[in-house]
Amino acid sequence: MAEADKKNDNSSSSSQPNNEEQQGELEALEENDTLGELRSDFTNTSSDTSSILINTPFSKYRGSVAWVEGLEQNLHVIAKDQYPGRAMGVFTSGGDAQGMNPAVRAIVRMGIYLGCKVYFIHEGYQGLVDGGNSIRQATWASVSGILDDGGTIIGSARCQEFRERPGRLRAAKNLIDHGINNIVCIGGDGSLTGANLFRKEWDSLLQELVQKNEITKENANKYKHLNIVGLVGSIDNDFCGTDMTIGADSALHRIMEAIDCITTTASSHQRCFVLEVMGRHCGYLALVTALGSDADWVFIPESPPEPGWEDQLCNKLKNSREMGQRLNIIVLAEGATDYDGNPITSDGVRQLVSKRLKYDTRVTILGHVQRGGCPSAFDRLLGTRMGAEAVLALMEATPTSQPVVIALSGNQTVRVPLMHCVEKTLAVAEAMKSKRFIEAQELRGRSFKGNLETYICLSKLRPKLFSNKQHSFNLAMLNVGAPACGVNATIRAIVRFGLCEGHNMFAVFDGFEGLVNNQVKTLQWMAVNGWSSVGGSLLGCQKTSAGKVGLSLIAERIREHNFHALLIIGGYEAYVSVLQMYEARNKYPEFQIPLICLPATISNNVPGTEFSIGTDTALNEIVKICDKIKQSAQGSKRRIFVIETMGGYCGYLATMAALASGADQAYIYEEPFTIKDLIDDVDHLRKKMEGHLKRGLLLRNEMANEHYSTDFITKLLQEEGKGVFSARSNVLGHMQQGGLPSPFDRAFGTKLGCKAVTYAVSLIENAATEEGKVVCNTPESAVVLGLVKRQNTITPVETLKSNTDIEHRMPLEQWWLKLRPLLRILAKHESVYIGDFVETGVDEVD
Repeated sequence: MAEADKKNDNSSSSSQPNNEEQQGELEALEENDTLGELRSDFTNTSSDTSSILINTPFSKYRGSVAWVEGLEQNLHVIAKDQYPGRAMGVFTSGGDAQGMNPAVRAIVRMGIYLGCKVYFIHEGYQGLVDGGNSIRQATWASVSGILDDGGTIIGSARCQEFRERPGRLRAAKNLIDHGINNIVCIGGDGSLTGANLFRKEWDSLLQELVQKNEITKENANKYKHLNIVGLVGSIDNDFCGTDMTIGADSALHRIMEAIDCITTTASSHQRCFVLEVMGRHCGYLALVTALGSDADWVFIPESPPEPGWEDQLCNKLKNSREMGQRLNIIVLAEGATDYDGNPITSDGVRQLVSKRLKYDTRVTILGHVQRGGCPSAFDRLLGTRMGAEAVLALMEATPTSQPVVIALSGNQTVRVPLMHCVEKTLAVAEAMKSKRFIEAQELRGRSFKGNLETYICLSKLRPKLFSNKQHSFNLAMLNVGAPACGVNATIRAIVRFGLCEGHNMFAVFDGFEGLVNNQVKTLQWMAVNGWSSVGGSLLGCQKTSAGKVGLSLIAERIREHNFHALLIIGGYEAYVSVLQMYEARNKYPEFQIPLICLPATISNNVPGTEFSIGTDTALNEIVKICDKIKQSAQGSKRRIFVIETMGGYCGYLATMAALASGADQAYIYEEPFTIKDLIDDVDHLRKKMEGHLKRGLLLRNEMANEHYSTDFITKLLQEEGKGVFSARSNVLGHMQQGGLPSPFDRAFGTKLGCKAVTYAVSLIENAATEEGKVVCNTPESAVVLGLVKRQNTITPVETLKSNTDIEHRMPLEQWWLKLRPLLRILAKHESVYIGDFVETGVDEVD
């Protein structure tokens, strides 16, 4: 804890548990060396490091203590009213972005929870300079009902005055007048640079104000240190140091919605569309759009086309039409240029295609539509997590602390040096200006470069299809389990990447049952055209594992078709099937081929990955429904809704949807609850009805408790809430599996598909004999290909078996459980929390 913090009256006790029982449990944890166990535990490489972890009771959440290898932990208890008397301000600056409001909400509520006064600074830096009514104290109710609002409720404006010292002098006086020396700035690199300059000048500004008798020496000494924490709010995702900026995912949703609509009309009339998207000098939006929409060409600033690109573009469009494609999509970032720096405009591309190919070509410029609309589930969660972490970073700051940015690294919130990130962001522009484009791509980060490489593989390798290269290996794919959006994008990537590499691609319809019934078909390039935007499973899927269908029958079919690898896309059944076939290899040599599970399930319960294909789409569908239900509850007044989600025994969907929709509670199997807990929640809802927002939302995972069903909880609420509120229930059912794939699921599935082919082929090449037979009998040839932290990982199912709760069909350790405390604290529940954070350099994040 900071030296300044220790001077507070409550500081000596605030870092300790509130009662002897909790203290005893904490000591017991230390004695058992749980942290030491976590260091070496495989599953804990995915531990989340968000700053608030529940401790009620502590023994129930022992796994919540996160360990990040190589980084020293700073564990302490975060208690209610721990930092009384402190004040902080929050403002949004620059362009607005969806997700800013969830961040503001989290900042206000976390600050109030810790005992701080939180002030809205309206209209960004302009509000700082103007002072007066532009700086107003926020209350808990001030941020009620804003999670699903786009933009920013506290406004954002450009401010020329703050660029000059007299303007910053006025801003400093206004902050001192309100007792504020802690600021959260939500904006882009320009806004954060301004905040850092303000901090550097703070001491001299106060001295000048004292000399002018505008503030007292006492106040100057009291507030002599200005603490700054930044959150990056930008739809462009152009800030180095974080995987995603607030608003980028929502902007992708707007773009993908538009391109899906354009596709239908373009196909009807055999048109070519040029779609221009935002991004300034960053091509992230354009690149991910192209990756998830089967676009024919993409123009981005970081990878300008070489001289002669006009001929290449026209030839490619012509070839696609000759292959039977009825439409063409060209995606263009607004800052795109050619190799010499000459702007490439959407109208210029339109004229080129119309003149040379005589295609009916239209231009669509989305403009500010990309900034509008409700934030996606991802941006709500991102803003919430970053906002809570920003408050803790301010409270823990010392006089020698450097300003930090709260960033996202995989699924972890981390603190990175602000100016290092800004300097690296500026270095990207300098690299592009000097035509060092490879360097610029690397500076954007691994994710950006990976997206670009994947798009190139699926797009620019098409000429290989017309070569005389012999197809060397037979790769088969099938979908096992329940439908999940993004599966079709995965299949498309597998087929096209495999064809480009010269392999035979076999599709098995209706899972293992279809394989046994010989429902096998070879797929060519155009067979999967347009699959990325289609929900469900075009191959068909069955929830029957390999063992239930019959291992001997499956082995016989693999031998008949001479499959050299089996790529199984699906949920827990797919994982179990790979495990069953791996364990039966000695009995059935046909299984001695690469067996790769690509996790695809809305339940997100597959061991070996932190995210599954389809989970993001399902989460967005649930959150949209919750928004509508909240509207109904608001209209009815004093009404509580109990919503049941899917997921089996895994509470991922219920927890994350509750956090993203502002629910009061989420009941899950992993966190047992009793009738006393339900009664406590009833009391909480009674108190809530006394406020202005007279509605409530409770989410329940379908297998949360055998006896406390959705119907039971609803009837309990109806009985105990008589005269205060009414209760209704809503079982969402299979609508959670429907809809169009989200941008994340399209891109995630596409990248996993390409990596699966690459890995399978590498195994086959190392195991193939002169007779053409493949013998892969190592644990590394039966794996789950998933995403852990921010890396695609390949984990043998033999290793994962020890980390699997076979009875309840899920991993024993799940990273997202660390986020559950955020749900309770932001819903105004009384709890004690344990905090830990990761502080890292920008290079470690990128």
